[in-house]
Amino acid sequence: MKETIIDFHVHLSEYEAMTPDIFNFYAAFYPSKEAYLDFTKKYSDPNSFIELMDKNGVDYSVVLAEVAPLTSGYVYNEQVEEFCKGNPRLIPFCTLNPYIHFNMGEKLEDLCLNHGFKGIKLYPSYNHYYPNDSSIYPIYAVAERLGIPVLLHTGTSIFSNSRLKYSNPIYLDDVAIDFPNLKIIMAHGGRGPWHDEALSLIRLHKNVYIDITGLPPKKLLEYFPIMERYSHKFVFGTDWPSVDVKKNIDAVRNLNISQDAISRILGGNAKQLLGLK
Repeated sequence: MKETIIDFHVHLSEYEAMTPDIFNFYAAFYPSKEAYLDFTKKYSDPNSFIELMDKNGVDYSVVLAEVAPLTSGYVYNEQVEEFCKGNPRLIPFCTLNPYIHFNMGEKLEDLCLNHGFKGIKLYPSYNHYYPNDSSIYPIYAVAERLGIPVLLHTGTSIFSNSRLKYSNPIYLDDVAIDFPNLKIIMAHGGRGPWHDEALSLIRLHKNVYIDITGLPPKKLLEYFPIMERYSHKFVFGTDWPSVDVKKNIDAVRNLNISQDAISRILGGNAKQLLGLK
């Protein structure tokens, strides 16, 4: 049976608006700013992006909205909806910002039931709130009831105005206890100071997972020594367009863990979380 590869962490190449920080970060991967802008234009076409997925051996991509004016910029829910429309290999995740959006539980329900979103990405450190704040609980309640995953940024970020204190995974302990059937995924696994906290959470809570996006694959077993034993709790992601997706897939395949564990991490776990057949 063919192995399923799911990239659980993909950004659109073209933002509605970018902060200078994030523009310079992405542009640094290209020979010039003009080359970067040409790249963003090319892959703003979903058909071109699907061709790139095929080239990299990716079966599904989770495409993330981002509304973080203080830190990174705007990729609106409507942009992600339009980009993914009509292609089941592109899986749209919406976002909500508590300083911009109101009635967030109702809003999430509408986005999922009427606009095709399959999950939500939250950016606590970009938008300056604690993920266990009661104002966020309506999102969790609706996501739990609908059975959709909640992906949250945890750990460090290099972008100006990002506040590290909001991205400690420990605050998700409250959320996991209060919403025991909510699918909680910690993007970046507490990158930097909190890998151990992230590991503790996946060991304690059946509903908490780690997304390995933004971590050098060759160091994963250093960060997470029990990765083999808990391979059912890890999902693969890349943070495209800032990385070589194929290179990251190959690096995970070369980890010193079993083939079954690798298959779960590269796609099997995400397939279950997303309810894909």
